[in-house]
Amino acid sequence: MEPIGELERLSHVQQPDAATMPAFDPGLHLVVEAGRPSFSDFYAATRDNVGRALAVTLRDGDLAADAVDEAMVRAYQRWDAVSAMDNPAGWVYRVGLNHARSRIRRLTRYFTDDRHEGIVSAPFVEPAIMRALGELSVDHRSVVVCRLLLGWSEADTAAALRIRPGTAKSRLHRALALLEQKLEHLRPEDSR
Repeated sequence: MEPIGELERLSHVQQPDAATMPAFDPGLHLVVEAGRPSFSDFYAATRDNVGRALAVTLRDGDLAADAVDEAMVRAYQRWDAVSAMDNPAGWVYRVGLNHARSRIRRLTRYFTDDRHEGIVSAPFVEPAIMRALGELSVDHRSVVVCRLLLGWSEADTAAALRIRPGTAKSRLHRALALLEQKLEHLRPEDSR
């Protein structure tokens, strides 16, 4: 596919159909006491949630779908090692995020203007919150998504993003402060 066509595709985000989208479930940790889950079970339990998380982080549903699919292929190829991890879904999220960032970098080599402005609409997030999240950097947005949307611990978030726990904590603190400023208008008058 030519780069211009690819960039055009990325700049037009198709809105997901809320009726066909399963509800968001933050329970991405598979706990299997007597053995490891099969890849099929892992895929069924995590693919949609990680895909939604990437869509919010990347602000592009199509790019997120491609990224989560690529990450799942890589997880399948390395399933013995990935299934032994504390948070295999975190590994898939990080690999998907890295794949998407790499793809964006390749495309931006050809173009200098910013055509990637579409914000994916998610049925579980208020549009004003999506706009405010979209104004954060990807580093800050990814920490917010992991901690608040996926419900991962500070340690799981740090491991998934390959950053120190203190960095995850400070990014979350800074991102929440920025979001609070941007979303002040949503607060009731008596609590301002």
